[in-house]
Amino acid sequence: VRQPKLEQTASAPVSPSLRIFSLFSYCNVCILVILMSLERAVRAKLASKRDPQQEKEAQEWMESILGYKFPKGFPLEEYIKDGQVLCKLINTISPGSVPKYNTTGGQFKMMENINLFQKAIKAYGVADIDVFQTVDLWECKDFSQVIMTLFALGRETYRHPEWKGPYLGPKPSDEAKRDFSEETLKAGQTIIGLQAGQNKGATQAGQNIGAGRKIIIGK
Repeated sequence: VRQPKLEQTASAPVSPSLRIFSLFSYCNVCILVILMSLERAVRAKLASKRDPQQEKEAQEWMESILGYKFPKGFPLEEYIKDGQVLCKLINTISPGSVPKYNTTGGQFKMMENINLFQKAIKAYGVADIDVFQTVDLWECKDFSQVIMTLFALGRETYRHPEWKGPYLGPKPSDEAKRDFSEETLKAGQTIIGLQAGQNKGATQAGQNIGAGRKIIIGK
């Protein structure tokens, strides 16, 4: 029995534009995979910087000041994300620091609360370098920086005698200032430091420049 002869059909040629599109799509997928891997690596690195003990101390400090406990099982970064708790915190420490903040609204209103808190603690005395960036909290880019800012605020409260506690972290050491009289400063200018050496009674004895070396053998 003869098998029916199958007709061979030639595959349609792939257009150059389709090849370019396929290559472009493949490259996009590769780039996306690389970016996702980098993002995971960055998040893992930032997570490793977080100190659970410090976060616990900061939360307990805020709870003591505000007079209520934060919800259990709710991440601290999510609970203070909208900035309202932070504004209440600085208003309790220094009344009137944030006269008005947003209790409703979208993300821009909540981010504005964070900015109000940042400005208030700077006015209170916290150094700019110790204040976290807005994205560190709002996008949780680096929550460890937020905790560092809270500890900086806790240190600053020691410098305000009107604040009676509670405090966060150790008390900063006071700067030791020394005042010297003009006579003492003038006397110091006449003293030659020991590192400069002493040339009293200096001679050339002991120098062997140009002299022969004495080598003793068999002694």
